[in-house]
Amino acid sequence: MPEQIVITEKNSQAKDVRGAVGSRYGDVLPAEGHLLELLEPGDVVPAWKRWSPILLRPEGLYGTRPAAGGNKAAKLKVIREALLGAKRVWLATDCDREGQLIGQEILEHCKYRGEVMRVLFTAQDSQTIRTAFDRAKPNTEYARLYAAAVARQQADQIFNLSLTRTATVILRQGARGVIGVGRVKTPTLAIVCKRELEIRDFVPLAYFEVVATAKVAEGQFQMRHAPSDRIVRRELAAAVAAAAQDFAGALAIRVEEKRQGPPRLHDLPSLQQLCGSRFGWSASKTLGVAQELYDGQGKKIITYPRAEVRYLPQSLISDVPRIVAGLRVGQSFSAIHLPEPPVIRSGASGTFYDKGLEGASHHAVIPNVNTIDKLPGIWPRLSSDERKLFDVIARAYLAALMPDFRYRQTTASLDVRGFEFRAVGRQPVDLGWRAAFPDWQPADEKGDEAKLLPPLRNGEIAQLQDPKIEDKETRPPPRYNEGTLIEAMQNAWRFVDDEVLRERLKRAKGIGTPATRAEIIGGLKKQGFLIAQGRNTVPTAAGLSLFGVLKQADPALVDPGVTARLECLLDDVVVGKQEMIGAIDAVCDVARRIIGKLAEGAPATKIALGKGFVIPDEAKANSAAMDARIDSNKGAKRRKSALGPAGSIASPSGAPTKRPRKRKSDAVAVPPTPAQPKRVTATRLRIPYGNKEVAMKLGARYGSAGWYAPPGVETGPFKERGWL
Repeated sequence: MPEQIVITEKNSQAKDVRGAVGSRYGDVLPAEGHLLELLEPGDVVPAWKRWSPILLRPEGLYGTRPAAGGNKAAKLKVIREALLGAKRVWLATDCDREGQLIGQEILEHCKYRGEVMRVLFTAQDSQTIRTAFDRAKPNTEYARLYAAAVARQQADQIFNLSLTRTATVILRQGARGVIGVGRVKTPTLAIVCKRELEIRDFVPLAYFEVVATAKVAEGQFQMRHAPSDRIVRRELAAAVAAAAQDFAGALAIRVEEKRQGPPRLHDLPSLQQLCGSRFGWSASKTLGVAQELYDGQGKKIITYPRAEVRYLPQSLISDVPRIVAGLRVGQSFSAIHLPEPPVIRSGASGTFYDKGLEGASHHAVIPNVNTIDKLPGIWPRLSSDERKLFDVIARAYLAALMPDFRYRQTTASLDVRGFEFRAVGRQPVDLGWRAAFPDWQPADEKGDEAKLLPPLRNGEIAQLQDPKIEDKETRPPPRYNEGTLIEAMQNAWRFVDDEVLRERLKRAKGIGTPATRAEIIGGLKKQGFLIAQGRNTVPTAAGLSLFGVLKQADPALVDPGVTARLECLLDDVVVGKQEMIGAIDAVCDVARRIIGKLAEGAPATKIALGKGFVIPDEAKANSAAMDARIDSNKGAKRRKSALGPAGSIASPSGAPTKRPRKRKSDAVAVPPTPAQPKRVTATRLRIPYGNKEVAMKLGARYGSAGWYAPPGVETGPFKERGWL
């Protein structure tokens, strides 16, 4: 029997460890992901085999049992037998919370009591692995990381199974099938459904802008009328245009010297968002390509991809010269000019920030310092997608070491008979880090603000000519793609109304983890609740129906803010702000309250989740109409009304969807709730996007059928604004 062994997370990891250290630390034994799984409720309490609306919280914690599938049983047997005689174990699983759980749960299950050393490597080349073994620390130093993983695993088991059983027993009304509820899955579905309903209920608002050509001594440029509020009446726009015709006046010029630091380095969510928008990749594809660059045979040119922070530790400042030198050998990167020495930014607004890594297992994704000198030989073996992703990561790293982008912003204003006209232009002074992205332009710098202005002097005379009225129309928010959906999951604080709580949650990491978000979205698609339409991710009829029923039963079931607060507590375990049991208790308290509310008075509603379920007639009609609306308008042409472009919104394919401005009926039925068993009549409203706060102050509410004014709310203010 060997006196020491090494446990890795998978076969490829074991192969790399053997190649780096041989058998110096004992036999290298691979797991296959999780070799253990939690016991089922019925295994803990026999009475729990029968589904009922109760909290499935055992005394203590759920125990574990060997997991089925693959070679898991055989691998667990080999490790268990090796542990019998081993005096020391080297845990060399992934460097994150999940990796800690995969390795340590084996030791706990086998009741191993020998010495345990933790090996953490953020890249998988031989030099990094050897250094990681040299710097290994006692596993006891990572007790909080393991506690956080256990808290999340146990909380999810209790919450998901308890709420799934409760929802199924109470809401399905005898139909076959399961109503799956997940602590992260269900709010993720809600994010997409809320956006879809908001888009489909959106009523465009026509407005007008006036633009004119300004002639000065050294050229000409466009000036735009800048009113405090949008002009919604064409006759007012016509009056502005008439005032501008052949007007001559003195310009007021303001010149500001500005600078802008480089974008932050990438974590996994930012990579998934960027690749989704730029390349049309799914979140899982981005992770897959990144994983291949990290541990693929003969590659290993980036650090650990499942990063959850965008900082680097200050200890990596010493690696900067080697990484820069290695990147500049390549033709595409050699054209990027870096100062000597490179710019090192520290602190919260910089790149190297130790405090920013607090509670995180690994740093931002960057090129691997130990393989960068081999890049010329590795590059030809990379696929096209791998080259694209490495280019993104490498340019972000180089940009972080370059000077600020400096520019001169000129604002020209002109008072035209009481109407203000304005033009803004930017003139680059020093491209700085922008030189690393020659083809990139931020969204907020497109259009008028990106233009260059001719030389202008304060007080010089400008003459306006050829004023034009532009027909404009408000647009709904865009549908999510996988990248922007992951970004929404990461920034779940945006779905919380309480300002104090919003600020606290901004420091949290959202709902789900970088390693699981793509899997959650993929699971919702596999279950038929979400579907891809082009690059967009939209809910299906079943997904909308499930969302509607769960929201009606208890809004907390589909509230991303509730889950974000729970995630914050679970994350606090890592940094010692919360005890493991306390975090589990908090999740259980929320689950217990929801179970009680569902049991008190759930609506007698049937929903369609697949074979065996029945969609209620109203839900079926609404969901089918919503799905058909997208499909049937893919080739529709934009029509114009008397006020300009008709009410139309962009479908996933980019085609507009026709929207009627008026409807024969202005009444909407508010769905019954447990506290309100009878239907009441409210007034349907058409609130343009961006007016949520004003509408709610006036008494408007938003339901599954859209905006409405509850009975008793004065509708006059809505009528005055054209929202009725």
